[in-house]
Amino acid sequence: MTDITDAPSTSAPAVLATHQLRLGYGGTIVVDGVSTRIPPGRITAIVGPNGCGKSTLLRGLARLLDPVAGTVRLAGDDLSRLAARTIATELGLLPQQPTAPDGITVSDLVTRGRHPHQRWFRQWNREDERAVAQALSATSIIELADTPVDQLSGGQRQRVWIALALAQNPGIMLLDEPTTYLDLAHQLDILNLLADLNRRLDRTIVMVLHDLNMASRYAHHLIALRDGRITAEGEPADVVNPDLMREVFGVTATVIPDPVVGTPMVVPHPRPTGASHG
Repeated sequence: MTDITDAPSTSAPAVLATHQLRLGYGGTIVVDGVSTRIPPGRITAIVGPNGCGKSTLLRGLARLLDPVAGTVRLAGDDLSRLAARTIATELGLLPQQPTAPDGITVSDLVTRGRHPHQRWFRQWNREDERAVAQALSATSIIELADTPVDQLSGGQRQRVWIALALAQNPGIMLLDEPTTYLDLAHQLDILNLLADLNRRLDRTIVMVLHDLNMASRYAHHLIALRDGRITAEGEPADVVNPDLMREVFGVTATVIPDPVVGTPMVVPHPRPTGASHG
């Protein structure tokens, strides 16, 4: 059996792009006029302050939220016109706080990633078994296959959800704050896993991250949002600077090369006593 971590990509990743995209809830616009092209086969991190529209943009990219105006296109096709099953085979989503049914085992949950590939004339087969086994192997959770998900640690659960998305075999993976509530060691574990999947499988990965230094280290491309609009976009070395920190995050900071990997590292300046955080 070919291990998924060594399997080459069989086709070029589809391009996901937006044009003048507006998204909102109940008449309130949260993402306003965003036009961007997600680099295929790369890791993109969406960054910005709380409430700037990061998760809303990701929901729009996954068609969990219909546009108020503008479009999302996948391989040139308007996402709103594609069948849900077609989208599910192309886009894999890991929401911020996914929940699993009580008592479900790891293997049973990962198996659900194959549902978009099922048809009345195509039942479960060896291809599905192979995809699940490879997803478990790629995320290093084979030994947990028979363990109930609710008995796992936070880091292990994140690996299970990533395995589910992998079993789906999408060209593009969308992850909303995949390191939330994890300690530093487990954050690095998950980000290293995603970097490995991107490198070995040519997966396009789009993730919302709060930690700008982690985003700069692991992403090839950054999208910085402020008040629902793109303030800066590009490679971390080109966009992470003191001006960005003031304009997007409202903080004064020095940006230096990370002493380990050389990517931009933000060192915030102390705020004066009594300074507003607004």
